[in-house]
Amino acid sequence: MEARGWDAVIVKGSDPHGSEYFAPRWEQVRRISGFTGEGDLVVTRDAAGIWTDSRYFILAGRELEGTGIDLHKTRVPGAVMIPQWLAERFCDREGTVVIAVDGLCQDAMSIKEISEAFARAGHDGDEDGLRIVDCPDLPDEVWEGRPAIPSEPVITLGEDITGESREDKILWLRNFLIDSGCDAILVSALDEIAWLLNVRGSDIPYNPLVISYLVVSLDSVDWYVTKGRHLDEETRDSFEELRSEGIGIHGYDEIDPALSAIVGDGGRLYVDEATLNYHLYSLLEGDFLVPGPSPVPLRKAVKNETEISGIREAHLEDGLAVEHFLYWLDQRMSLGDMITERDASEMLHALRADIPGFRGESFETISAYGEGAALPHYVTPEDEPPVLQPHGLYLCDSGAHYLFGTTDVTRTVPLGPCTELECEDYTLVLKGHIDLAMAIFPAGTCGAHLDILARNPLWQARRNFGHGTGHGVGHYLNVHEGPQSLRQNLSNVAFRAGMTITDEPGIYREGSHGVRHESLLLVVDAGKNDFGSWLRFENMTLCHIETSILMTGLMTKEEIQWLNDYNCRVYETLAPRLEPEVAEWLEAKTAPIAY
Repeated sequence: MEARGWDAVIVKGSDPHGSEYFAPRWEQVRRISGFTGEGDLVVTRDAAGIWTDSRYFILAGRELEGTGIDLHKTRVPGAVMIPQWLAERFCDREGTVVIAVDGLCQDAMSIKEISEAFARAGHDGDEDGLRIVDCPDLPDEVWEGRPAIPSEPVITLGEDITGESREDKILWLRNFLIDSGCDAILVSALDEIAWLLNVRGSDIPYNPLVISYLVVSLDSVDWYVTKGRHLDEETRDSFEELRSEGIGIHGYDEIDPALSAIVGDGGRLYVDEATLNYHLYSLLEGDFLVPGPSPVPLRKAVKNETEISGIREAHLEDGLAVEHFLYWLDQRMSLGDMITERDASEMLHALRADIPGFRGESFETISAYGEGAALPHYVTPEDEPPVLQPHGLYLCDSGAHYLFGTTDVTRTVPLGPCTELECEDYTLVLKGHIDLAMAIFPAGTCGAHLDILARNPLWQARRNFGHGTGHGVGHYLNVHEGPQSLRQNLSNVAFRAGMTITDEPGIYREGSHGVRHESLLLVVDAGKNDFGSWLRFENMTLCHIETSILMTGLMTKEEIQWLNDYNCRVYETLAPRLEPEVAEWLEAKTAPIAY
């Protein structure tokens, strides 16, 4: 920084496509800071800080202790975000403030926010104000042996799985271009590309994505994807299938000249600044660039009948695996066997791996006992994983990709006697889970309108959780999918029939325990009347909810009835496909509880 005259460096926790999860090549925040959660790093000549949300506050506090890197909490009242922090830090600075970024991993929108914050503080973008320096692949200078861009096999999915051909999706996107008065659109978000082309890959751990860019014009489709000369047979066949449908296949690094050619010819290019990286944006900036939100996420979020059918199948098969796992866990604990968190997650993986169509976990399994469960995104240590004890609570948050759908389920179960506080927390979180699942609401309702349903039982007891209450889940795609969400932050994305959303309130007590109950809900039509159109939720997850430690005196009759009905449905659906001893065990676990 001294040698280059930089006042600050921003290291973004992302990749060139604005991804939430990314390949090892882009784990630059972890490499530089040692912080293993999700967050962004800022370094000045006399300070450094990590910006992350409540899922990682405890983890960051532990990992950053003694490093000289400060923790900056986001999504909390009074949070000072990176643009404001930088502007305030240099508000009295004379001359130009120089901020360096890896433009490949910094989205264009965030650079705009920094410029606006500096303008408000009296620094503008002239020669005496703010200067942003784009340094593509900046981590190369401090990261010896940095991993290469991955190039894993690519597969195509048929219409029997996706319910809609790529030809129809491209036609829809072209109609959007016509309505927008544009000649082409650059799609840089990887899940959007996978959905549009009906392709899947494994370039990113736990995400069936292919690192690439897609340019769709009114008369051509060009995919910038190849990252090596040697392609496996499966990928070659997939590329040939795409070429036969008129889709051009190009090198990943050919995107820069291709975009320059489009704008050089005077074409109007539509881009989403939220996912377009700053490096490409700086090459394209001009009157021919038309910024706006991508139309793909909302279209992708509303599942068609084929996708919904696949999601149901995924949850049926997944439910059988998870119930076998919980049965195994219950039996082993009752025998006094020594089981570690790692043993448990490996058993669950093995059970899922036997299911035809299994394509891997949809995220790293959170197998957490006791105080580990107080970390919402806990990772079991590689060395000396904790041993499960015959008391207290065990939380398992896991999911899988199948060719026909993706799952995400959390169950918290007692391993023996629990404290009164553990039982109370367990019950209050479950009340919130049930109250949200029972919701009936008018069309046009957004996630922020319903979030209170899951929090109210906790709020009444002066308790809360810091993460969002729910996220969409893709159809054999990302386990975190928008634009719909359930959180306190105001969002103008209304729920629509066909959307999915998780229902996952929780409570976390540092050094003691954590509780989370999570199922996947499908938004379905609930009829019309004189007051308008109505929607409700259908629970897609098939895994029983433990009742043995409930404080039923805290629950309403309606909540208990819902729980009895749900557990009954789980048993009746899964029992015919379970071994007799497992079915008998599940019958006991799902026995109705009294009001």
